[in-house]
Amino acid sequence: MIEQIRPSELAGWLEQAAASGAAPLVLDVRESWELEVASVKADGFELVTIPMSEMPGRLAELDTSRPVACLCHHGARSQRVASFLQQQGFDRIANIAGGIDAWSLERDASVPRY
Repeated sequence: MIEQIRPSELAGWLEQAAASGAAPLVLDVRESWELEVASVKADGFELVTIPMSEMPGRLAELDTSRPVACLCHHGARSQRVASFLQQQGFDRIANIAGGIDAWSLERDASVPRY
């Protein structure tokens, strides 16, 4: 089962994930045009951007031992990517429920909503 976390809960999830000994990351799976419209600032975490459509071909860029929190616009694509990563052997995966839209409302109001 994929863990569901709200943007407001991300800091706690990152802290718990880091306690396991592997540096966690946030994986933004939105398309490049979406990143131009609204992006998160990597504040206390590593941010990796790989669009969902490119994930199978770029899977080797990710380390299966690192905790990954997946992010998209509203949470549906990131959930699909999180499930894919879990099937590929990733141990600690979370979906950022509500996506960047919720991120803007709960974590950083300077991030535009679209």
